Amino acid sequence: MDLKRIPLHEIHVGLGAKMVPFAGYEMPVRYSSDKEEHLAVRNGVGVFDVSHMGEFMVSGPKALETLQWISSNDLSKLTEGQAQYGYLPNDKGGVVDDFITYKMSDEEYMLVVNASNIEKDWTWISEQNKGATLKNISDDIVLLAVQGPKAKDTLQKLTKADLSAVKYYHFIEDQLAGKKMIISATGYTGAGGFELYIQKKDATAVWEAIFEAGAEYNILPIGLGARDTLRLEMGFCLYGNDIDDDTSPIAAGLGWVTKFTKDFVNAGQLKKEKEEGTEFKLVGLEIVDKGIPRHGYRIVDDESNIIGLITSGSISPVTNKGIALGYIKSGLHKPGTEVNIEIRNKNIKSKVVKTPFI
Repeated sequence: MDLKRIPLHEIHVGLGAKMVPFAGYEMPVRYSSDKEEHLAVRNGVGVFDVSHMGEFMVSGPKALETLQWISSNDLSKLTEGQAQYGYLPNDKGGVVDDFITYKMSDEEYMLVVNASNIEKDWTWISEQNKGATLKNISDDIVLLAVQGPKAKDTLQKLTKADLSAVKYYHFIEDQLAGKKMIISATGYTGAGGFELYIQKKDATAVWEAIFEAGAEYNILPIGLGARDTLRLEMGFCLYGNDIDDDTSPIAAGLGWVTKFTKDFVNAGQLKKEKEEGTEFKLVGLEIVDKGIPRHGYRIVDDESNIIGLITSGSISPVTNKGIALGYIKSGLHKPGTEVNIEIRNKNIKSKVVKTPFI
């Protein structure tokens, strides 16, 4: 299959990015080192080009009815200019995708979905549609995530809008670097910052303006490698690793965005799971001894009986410890519980911990 290229592809190549196939696109995985990029975001400011993500517009008098049916969360609570995290339950107990909804007005919403699921999500939403008008604008949008404690200071130089007034999970439509865009106080790093939804034609000028504005804070371009370790330190789920079509969202700890105040796809089964509990639970794990946990590694007890499976794992660049997310048998999921992770045929002592890891 031919890989798609994001609009700023040549800029990334020019910056020396290592480009890799990801979700059908050629994407920058790193420019320098994952650790350097990770710490730049935790301590200063970095920019991710995540234009591979999908954006759908859902509009018309039936927009809210459609969204209430397909989303686990309750969108009737949203005000204009507010965003909400949720997931699309499927009809067999799993998750089609997790996504963010932006309320533009009472009859217009934007959904932001994972790149690998754009076609699947579009098909699913179209099948479940209650009469809303759907439009896939994914190819028209460049999405830049400017993240880190210096993100606001960097972007404030480029806009007259008061960015400190934009609360977490809220957004404005305004000019930045002379271009109209959506400026959203969201991100996948836990380091603070903004995500910018930019028209494709404006993207190069905006990218250049951001790097000029952030020069005094040693701004860096950031690849997918650091994006993964940043989200893992926060305990954020990654679709395809920690949640998928076959994982229970209740077991994955997504009960907090599962609202039974309304009806939605497969609500009955999920309500039962929430009330009765699930066989496994997604937990944070920290290596006590030395070792790097990886996706697919087994969690075992002292007799080497399998009690769970790692879904995401790495070394935390902040703590320098091995950290992981994994599903473990209910009852063994409480923080402080000691378990082992099988790493290269050795049982490495680990413990269940609360997330975030930092």
